[in-house]
Amino acid sequence: MIRSISRPLSLRGTVPLPGDKSISHRYAMLSAIAEGVSELRHFASSQDCHSTLRCLRGLGVEVREDADTVAVAGRGLRGLLPCNGVLDAGNSGTTIRLLSGILAGHPFESVITGDESLARRPMERILQPLRLMGAEVSSREQGLPPLRIRGGTLRGLRYKLPVASAQVKSCVLLAGLYAGAPVAVCETIPTRDHTELALRHFGASLETQGDWIEIRPNPRLASGRLEIPGDISSAAFFLVAAGLVPGSELILPGCGLNRRRRPVLDYLKECGLDIAVEQESEIAGEPRGTIRVRHDRALFRQALPPVSGGLSAALIDEIPVLAVLGSQVEEGLLISDASELRVKESDRIATVALNLRAMGAAVEEKPDGLQIRGHQRLRGADILPRGDHRIAMAFAVAGLVADGETRIHEAECADVSFPGFWQILDTITK
Repeated sequence: MIRSISRPLSLRGTVPLPGDKSISHRYAMLSAIAEGVSELRHFASSQDCHSTLRCLRGLGVEVREDADTVAVAGRGLRGLLPCNGVLDAGNSGTTIRLLSGILAGHPFESVITGDESLARRPMERILQPLRLMGAEVSSREQGLPPLRIRGGTLRGLRYKLPVASAQVKSCVLLAGLYAGAPVAVCETIPTRDHTELALRHFGASLETQGDWIEIRPNPRLASGRLEIPGDISSAAFFLVAAGLVPGSELILPGCGLNRRRRPVLDYLKECGLDIAVEQESEIAGEPRGTIRVRHDRALFRQALPPVSGGLSAALIDEIPVLAVLGSQVEEGLLISDASELRVKESDRIATVALNLRAMGAAVEEKPDGLQIRGHQRLRGADILPRGDHRIAMAFAVAGLVADGETRIHEAECADVSFPGFWQILDTITK
C-alpha cells in the first residue's frame, strides 16, 4: 500500500493513542504465568502484541479478546504447556526475547521464530545469559532465529548487561522467576522499567541497589484488572508533527508518562516545542496524563541538544522522527551512541539516511548515528521504509513539511505498532 502525504494548512484535533506496546507485552506474559484471570483494558492493537497473544495461545493459555480488552487465564508460574508446533513471534523482538526468558524456566523444548525481518535480528545477547543460567538454547549462525530452548530449574546469576537493552534485562529477570537462587542484572545506562513495575504489581519480589536489580525466584503471581496507558512512542510522531506544522494544536489523552519514557517529552520541550501535561494519574505504578502540543515558530530557531550516551538509549524508538525534526531546525541534529538502531526492524540509521537524502536533505551516516544538517527544505519523494513501522511514520511527518507529494511505500507496516495511524492523520489534517 502507498500513502500520499502533502503539506496541510494545520493539524488540529484529538489523537487517540493505541495502548502502550511495551506494557501490553509484559502484562500479557505475566498474566499467562499468574494464577487466575487477568483483564487487560486498552490492550495494544498492534500486530506485535497480538504476536505475543498468539504465542501464549500456542503454550496452552486461554486468551479472550473483546474490542480492546483482553482476558488472560493464567496457568501459574510453571503451568505453560509444550507447543505442538513452532511459536511465531511475527515481527516482534519483544515477544521473542522476553518469552524466551519464560520458556527457559519450563522443562520442555520450544522453538520460537518470526518473520523474515525478525530472523535477521541478533539473539546472542539473550542466549548467553540463558546458557549461564543452565538452559539449553541454540540458534542459527550468529545467534539468529529460530531459537530452540529446553529449560527447567535454572541457576542463580549476577549478570552485567553488555548493551543498554530493556529487552535483554527483561529476559534475564523473567528467567530469574525460575531460578534456584536470586538473579541480579546490572545496567549502567538505565532503560525502560516496565518489566520491574509489572513484576512488582503481579507479586514478584525485586530489590534495587545502585545499578543492580535483583529478583527472588518462585513467587506466586496474582492476576488483576489493569488499564494500559497510551503509547508515548506513538505519540512522538504527532508531537513532532504539531511542532513543525504552523497553526497546529493537538490533544493526546491518556498517554503513558513512565519516568524512563518521559525523557522524550523533556527533550522535545528543551527543543522548543510548546508541550503541556494535564490530568496526571497513576495505575499499577504506570503514570499517565493528557498531553497538549501547539506549534511555536520559535522551534525553528532552536539548537537541538545532541542525542548521545544515556539519552540515545532513552530515546531509541523516537530517533527516526527526531531526525526529521533535526532537518528543519536552525543547527540540525547530531545523533551518536545509537548503534542499537542498526539491528531494529530495519537498519534504522541507514534507512533514515536513505530517505532523508531522497527528500533532498544533507545527512552524514556514522557507525553509531547521524549528523543531520539543519534548516533544510525537503521535497516530496518516494519513501522506502524497508518494512519498518517507525520509518514509515517518521517520514509521514517529513511529508507534512515537504514541497510536493510524498509517497510512503509499504505504508501498511505502520500497523506493527500503530493500527489506525493513517486514518488519524487524515482526521486531524486541515
